[in-house]
Amino acid sequence: MSIRPVKSLSRSMPTVEGAGVRLRRAFGFGDTEVFDPFLLLDDFRNDRPEDYLAGFPWHPHRGIETITYVLAGTVEHGDSLGNRGSLGAGDVQWMTAGSGILHQEMPKGDGAGRMHGFQLWANLPSSLKMTTPRYQDVPASAIPEVTDDDGTRVRVICGGFRGVTGPVDGIAAEPSYLDVWVPPGQRKTLGIETTRHAFAYVFAGSGRFAGASPPQAVLTDRIGGGASAPVREADDHSLVVFDRGDEVTVQAGGEGIRFLLVSGQPLEEPVAWSGPIVMNTQDELRQAWAELSDGTFLKNR
Repeated sequence: MSIRPVKSLSRSMPTVEGAGVRLRRAFGFGDTEVFDPFLLLDDFRNDRPEDYLAGFPWHPHRGIETITYVLAGTVEHGDSLGNRGSLGAGDVQWMTAGSGILHQEMPKGDGAGRMHGFQLWANLPSSLKMTTPRYQDVPASAIPEVTDDDGTRVRVICGGFRGVTGPVDGIAAEPSYLDVWVPPGQRKTLGIETTRHAFAYVFAGSGRFAGASPPQAVLTDRIGGGASAPVREADDHSLVVFDRGDEVTVQAGGEGIRFLLVSGQPLEEPVAWSGPIVMNTQDELRQAWAELSDGTFLKNR
């Protein structure tokens, strides 16, 4: 068994999306090879309703999958196929945009005005870019949680952990998506297939991942492009990108650590990306935008 060293350690960057939603972007619109098959990860966490209520009004998607995981508040959604629904705390929606849909996502806070969730974009291989759109709406009650003897808790959204399989299936890149909490002071090792790209996104507590020490990993605060001094711990808003190996090891700090652990099989295909549409070639991109203009974008009315 070999521990995956940390390739990079960075902080998510504040940005504004949709109609004015303030969120933090862990990665996206950058080096797609590093995260292949994943494209983007947004952390939409806010306790000021005026910073998120404008939401994400009607917009198109083609060629990708969007994975929305809600921890607090709700997200109301609707699309051009007539689907409507609401995601609450602990719920997941895995949407395969495929050949194309128009949809909207409108966040609503909880009783205290808090909103928290994540949206991950996963690429589709060329053979499935124009597949029929579909949804996998998963309520919190259907997501299994495994508790180890050391107190570590893992919610298994997709993939497997300790023989338990998550409810999301049929995804081309065979991804694993885990919500992991390691108790204070505990050291935890989690297996990941060697051939996969993998990252962790910390959103509570702190800890040290094996290999997260200078000069191998320097925490870069991308706000303003500045870099802090090298650090050994990953804390809230930290993105940890792993190198090759078949295990990830983390030593939790004094408050424990909670993070998303995501991995997937690289597609190793060319990426042509413009906003919410991701294809393989520029010609395919131009065709998609032309179809949006002439009303032929939707293939499954």
